[in-house]
Amino acid sequence: MSDQGVRPRVLVAEDEPLLAGALERALREAWPELGTVEVVHDGPAAVERALAQTPDVLFLDIRMPGQDGIEVAEAVADDWPAERPAPLLVFVTAYDEFAVAAFEKAAVDYVLKPATAERLAVTVGRLRERLATRAALPATGELAALFARLQSLSAAPQVGLERVRIIRASAGNTVRMIPVQEVICLEAADKYVTVVTADGEGLVRMSLRDLAARLEGIELVQVHRGTLVNAACMASATRDEMGHYALKLRGLERPVKVSRAFAHLFRPM
Repeated sequence: MSDQGVRPRVLVAEDEPLLAGALERALREAWPELGTVEVVHDGPAAVERALAQTPDVLFLDIRMPGQDGIEVAEAVADDWPAERPAPLLVFVTAYDEFAVAAFEKAAVDYVLKPATAERLAVTVGRLRERLATRAALPATGELAALFARLQSLSAAPQVGLERVRIIRASAGNTVRMIPVQEVICLEAADKYVTVVTADGEGLVRMSLRDLAARLEGIELVQVHRGTLVNAACMASATRDEMGHYALKLRGLERPVKVSRAFAHLFRPM
């Protein structure tokens, strides 16, 4: 049973309708005491429904349009209501067991496609155990730990990835050559990343995760699911009456928002 003493609620995010339907049916057979099982077929819908319904468990396909499963988990962790215990994560993937070993660091379990009844029974057993022992406490600390695990998964080394010290960023009809040391922060926007420097901004058509993994010679700190800042540029962090932090960066006039999941990085020592 869930922490609220009601039937556990599950959200399944899987972009292949046949697989999604099969997983929903298999879950209900393996877990008769389940409550609602909602199914969505893309990343943005998964984020919207997860935050609206705050289910106990998320089954997230690793590869989905809009946002992949890890990006969905990061977005949900970042905006999850503080009064609700953090959701339990299960990643759904077509990768073999060796490739998904890292997922276990960030999730309760993983399920290979197509899910077998035997393997799903193991997953359900793990979920039942976690739900039975999960404390009904504010999620802030739990979410911070979850976000840290997701970060380590996202930052896993990518074999054969080209490392760069100069970023080629578009600025209108000009391509700016930006040394990585001049970067103040990186901000995700749709399919682009805005590279912010003291001299202006440029766009890179790449995901934030992929761009950050390519950069060499800079220490980046994540302060929001869509924002990485140059550690050398961090000057101060100011907390408002609601407990939210805003970060002052050297070379940038405007403040940068710090999400709740990363607020612990700026509390006094």
